Amino acid sequence: MQCSIVIRAYNEEKHIGRILEGIRRQALRDAETILVDSGSTDATVAIAARYGARIVHVHPDEFTFGRSLNRGIQAATRDLVVVASAHVYPVYPDWLERLLAPFSDPQIALTYGKQRGAAMTQFSEHQILAHWFPEGSNLHQTQPFCNNANAAIRRALWEQHPYDESLTGLEDLAWAKWAVGEGHQLAYVAEAEVIHVHNETPRGVQRRYEREAMAFKRLYPEAHFSLYDFVRTALANIANDLRHAARAAVLWRSLAGIFWFRWMQFWGTYQGYRHSAELDWQLRQTFYYPRSANPDPAPARDIEPLRYNE
Repeated sequence: MQCSIVIRAYNEEKHIGRILEGIRRQALRDAETILVDSGSTDATVAIAARYGARIVHVHPDEFTFGRSLNRGIQAATRDLVVVASAHVYPVYPDWLERLLAPFSDPQIALTYGKQRGAAMTQFSEHQILAHWFPEGSNLHQTQPFCNNANAAIRRALWEQHPYDESLTGLEDLAWAKWAVGEGHQLAYVAEAEVIHVHNETPRGVQRRYEREAMAFKRLYPEAHFSLYDFVRTALANIANDLRHAARAAVLWRSLAGIFWFRWMQFWGTYQGYRHSAELDWQLRQTFYYPRSANPDPAPARDIEPLRYNE
């Protein structure tokens, strides 16, 4: 099975080499790699070129997440297109095989894989990733939650409906919402695992969630997230994270990060959703509610993980 891989990047010289090395070491060979660069001033483009990636440029003044994806997929020549963040990298050499396998079912429009945090990832972000990306796969998902830091789509369907270039975020959710509305399904593949490196400041966390909340409100105009919702969800998630951190014996070193991360996450959400109405319940559960206190354990994989040079 062949594929194109589209990677969006801006000043990612610290991370871009690792995902490109992970792609090179996949069991699935002959993947076409396309880097969509939005004006990097560091060595991002040079590193990608050394790995044989084709470079597509988007001027910074024209950048949106959807526009970058559309430019990359337009340049792709394969029927299946993998979309990956520049700051993720695959855990196993069968990442691409696992991510693409569900497309043998013609009903599947999009697949997405598991994401886990890196060593520097805030504890609360680890909790979010574990909640959003559980240990068990769901190969026939009929609701539109997904995340294109680690995903794949059919190019033929993209030709019918490109990504929305006007959204401030969640262009993946918007596309999946369209696909489900057209009678297609999504597949979540837990075995297609990547490490997602986030090391944001408190202000960066707030901006990310504010941007995504603004996009969610565009997609679901009836949504609301009140000041009461902000306080309630922030406190509920802080309490839940404290319990998990205590259980994992990392409470004291995670304490400050839990408080500022969750506070800025939901303050950003509140700012983005001001004056809106009720969220779709199933998506609200996925995006905002704490993960289960008794999550499923990760199943053992009968395959050696990739070893990267640190």
